[in-house]
Amino acid sequence: MHFHLLNLFRHSSHQTTLRNFIFGVEDSLVSTVGLLAGVATADMARPSLLTTGIVLIVVEGFSMGVGSFLTEETAEEMDNKTPNVFLALRGGLTMFFSYILAGLIPLAPYLFVTGTSAIICSIAASLAGLFLLGYLTAYHYHRPNPMFRALRMLILGGLATLVGILIGKLFHL
Repeated sequence: MHFHLLNLFRHSSHQTTLRNFIFGVEDSLVSTVGLLAGVATADMARPSLLTTGIVLIVVEGFSMGVGSFLTEETAEEMDNKTPNVFLALRGGLTMFFSYILAGLIPLAPYLFVTGTSAIICSIAASLAGLFLLGYLTAYHYHRPNPMFRALRMLILGGLATLVGILIGKLFHL
């Protein structure tokens, strides 16, 4: 019985970690590239753009981590279980670090190139990251058609990027 409960905890812990990792990476790639593409399209100065990107990544990473922690605890309470603080903390930390690390992907091109080239490199890197995340997730879970799932993630993330660019163009002063 004890061994079964230990395996259940490990399975639950793995699922929580993986779920938070996927959510953190996907949300960070989409949110960060959308924001950066939008403000870059609006001709924001490079230092301001970099500062905006870093603030977004850190604040959103922390917010998402806290949200994950609270959600994991609440979900266990709703299932009439005593919350496992360590599991919830692990989920929150996974969300925090995956969000921050993934956010560096769309931000990095702005450190090396400027203008339209930076926007294109940032979008391309983020879309490639989304495609890879979709493919690897499907592969890890042994889902059929990993290419379809990768393309779906790329397209949905691309739509969010497009929204950022359109808003940037709309409010370009």
